[in-house]
Amino acid sequence: MTGFRRALAATSAAVLGPAALAATILTITPAPAQAAHAGMTDEITMTLRKDGTLHVTEKISGATGALRRTFLTRTRHDDADDRLYQITGVKGGKLSGDELAVTAPATVEYDVKGTVTPAGTVQEMRWFAVNGWSVPVAKATVKVAGPGLVQSLSCFAGELTSAVGCTTAAMDHTGTSAEFEQENLAPGQALTVVVAYPKGASAGAPILDRRFSLTSAFALNTVTGGALAALLVLLLGGLGLLYWTRGRDARVVAHEKDHDKGVPVQNGHFSPPDGVRPGQIGTLVDEQADVVDVTATIVDLAVRGFLRIDEQPRQAYDAPDWMLVRVPAGHPAALLPYERALYDAIFDGRDAVLLSQLSGSFAGHLGKVRDALYADVVRQGWFARRPDTERTRWTMTGVALIGVGVLATVALAWFTSYGLLGLALIIAGGALAVGGQYMPAKTARGSAALAHTLAFREYLFSGDLGEVPEQHRVELFSRYLPYAVIFDGVEHWSRIVASVTGNGHQADNLYWYHGPAEWDLSKFAGSMRTFTTTTSGAISASRQFRTL
Repeated sequence: MTGFRRALAATSAAVLGPAALAATILTITPAPAQAAHAGMTDEITMTLRKDGTLHVTEKISGATGALRRTFLTRTRHDDADDRLYQITGVKGGKLSGDELAVTAPATVEYDVKGTVTPAGTVQEMRWFAVNGWSVPVAKATVKVAGPGLVQSLSCFAGELTSAVGCTTAAMDHTGTSAEFEQENLAPGQALTVVVAYPKGASAGAPILDRRFSLTSAFALNTVTGGALAALLVLLLGGLGLLYWTRGRDARVVAHEKDHDKGVPVQNGHFSPPDGVRPGQIGTLVDEQADVVDVTATIVDLAVRGFLRIDEQPRQAYDAPDWMLVRVPAGHPAALLPYERALYDAIFDGRDAVLLSQLSGSFAGHLGKVRDALYADVVRQGWFARRPDTERTRWTMTGVALIGVGVLATVALAWFTSYGLLGLALIIAGGALAVGGQYMPAKTARGSAALAHTLAFREYLFSGDLGEVPEQHRVELFSRYLPYAVIFDGVEHWSRIVASVTGNGHQADNLYWYHGPAEWDLSKFAGSMRTFTTTTSGAISASRQFRTL
């Protein structure tokens, strides 16, 4: 028989030829690269300690050279959390991140935390005894010992989501250890073992990491609900405070209205309510020193004889313009501080200036006018603090709170479920920023002055001019005009002034307002309306006077 085989081989060699014989030899000779990792065996011993730490020892044989294993350290736990496995104390290999590098053959040791989780009346230890190897595992055996009797066991082999059981799973006759075995695992495949012990056998617990989601980040719970309720109480308290302070103005106005008819004319002489000037009235009413207050003050300075307004002649398509002329008879020393600041800003060492030139020359002075107006209303005792400072303080506090709220919302939403706390800060900051515009509160004296002012306004628009002597009407009704600018009644009072003195002649002029040669007082209402609008525009062009 042996001779027959040799003869058959010789015959085959002769028939196939040298090339075919060489191919046959190559086929039955294993490749060196494949031999290096063929038949890897992983013998694993795992011990669950009382503190919940799983100590693992792996003896790797059947392969030589560099091997890599990628541990699975994060899995889905539930809809809100991921489960983490922490690997420490690696010996016999090098762990970088989740990747273990070893040189086979080798013995590797490491500890794992987070493998234990409660499950009803027991606690389960779950670990991926084999997974993530870069080469096939021909055979894997796992021995598990723990701090109590084994209550149940199971294992799964293949892909990570596989529900296929392993080759062998059993416990010893004492019930204190479990053994598992699996053959032919492809690279990357896993052998997962699960062993249950009595509840409380170890102090282990799962390590959970909250998974980010908008639903969980902004969850409504006891803490966030309580914070939102507290915010609601604060907002209602703030509204109550505003109602009390603003309501006080309304109550004083109603009381003073019954006792003050607002008639500023006594024996043919004009006396404004409480001696209040137009610019002061504007700041008192809306708590802001704005362009209308300055425009009314310019008209008031003209009416009181400190300057004269000369309307300039123009062609049909020319822009209207006015010359503001210093009146030598006026004594600036008699002016209030804000009036003097405005007077100096207008003339700035000149005897006359075109209104069209003010938008440029005003820029360096209007801040002083505004400051002087706010300081004046405090000096009068109408406000405890400057209204602009009060608004700015509350508004900036609100803006800062919004910024803190944004940062808090991002941090709390990302790391916790209390994102609504940050939103509550943003809402509170927005309420402060908006409510800050209403925070300036008048004193009792300021409320009384406001009541007299509003009574005077009603008188101005009532049409009841009383028994004013003929010789006083020009001056008297002219004195009303700056207040009409504040109360948006320029058209009404300009027509009254023109009707009192106008006779249609071209030479008609007022002592404080002169028109061009072809102009007469019948055109005064239109001229005054255009003048106030143009003046407000010129002032607004100066950025330092623009208000929030």
